Amino acid sequence: MNYAHLPAYRQHGLNVVGCYDVNHSAATHTAQTHGIATVYDSLDAVIQDERVHIVDIAIPAWEQRAVATRLLAAGKHLLCQKPLAEHLEDARAIVEAGHAVQRHIAVNQQMRWSAGIAASYDLIRRGYIGTPTDAQIQVSTSTPWHMWPWLRDSAHLDVMYHSIHYLDSIRHLFGNPDMITSRHSQYPGQQERAETKTVTILDYLSKLQVVVMVNHHDDSQDVYATFRFLGTKGMIKGTIGLLYNYPHGRPDTLEYAAHGEALTTIPLEGLWIPDAFIGPMASLMHAINTNQPPITSAADNIGTLQLVHGSYVSAHTGRSVCPADL
Repeated sequence: MNYAHLPAYRQHGLNVVGCYDVNHSAATHTAQTHGIATVYDSLDAVIQDERVHIVDIAIPAWEQRAVATRLLAAGKHLLCQKPLAEHLEDARAIVEAGHAVQRHIAVNQQMRWSAGIAASYDLIRRGYIGTPTDAQIQVSTSTPWHMWPWLRDSAHLDVMYHSIHYLDSIRHLFGNPDMITSRHSQYPGQQERAETKTVTILDYLSKLQVVVMVNHHDDSQDVYATFRFLGTKGMIKGTIGLLYNYPHGRPDTLEYAAHGEALTTIPLEGLWIPDAFIGPMASLMHAINTNQPPITSAADNIGTLQLVHGSYVSAHTGRSVCPADL
């Protein structure tokens, strides 16, 4: 919240009314750091404050359903952290709770607004690469899991808490795949409990095939985080700058070429963190003003969670899975 959410909100002039944390000193520190006037003593105090129209929830996924349903019942709109829930039934319960009280829920899948993905989305929608035929996201880096000690002991790691970004972005760019096949592995002697190396293949009826390959234990000096989208007319390639020196980050890069032509560099602005974090919140605000679903609505996010859970089912059973059946 201190690193990504609040810097983006300050940059865009949002009116942050107050903050709350079960650790009161943490909330006080955040308020002092970001010039927030109110520190709440309880979630009930947040609920009772009529100035609060939107609550940005950033808590572990297994706590989200209980908190979200209380806030929705009080009439608040929500921005929920990803994953929306670790279990599909909890995610669907949050969606249903929002529908019941006619309140909007967005999920913080902010990679859709990172510069490289946003520009790729624009090029693809405008027909620059023609019909998409192949897509690859390849990441091999050293991830500082010590920043999130609770994740080291989690039963799910890469796909649930990291590659979920890539799976959501793929859905954003190309729609829902028909089948998912995934293999999970670990680094010898790793401290993390769950998967830190994954290979996932998404197959579409259109014959588009997507490969997502991730390794979090690359201690070499040749780390990389790249994407490549190929179509019948052209191709897009780029880098995910944040992952080269996380958490500091560097700008994404992007190149485009029609088939038979030289690559052209497309200049990009901003960093994934914090700049992309205005996207889900701005989309939620627009949804409230227009009564249209936010781009990363909780209902839409069920599709992303079906890919996440489909990946685990596939890895566990050794077979391909239809995400829509989950």
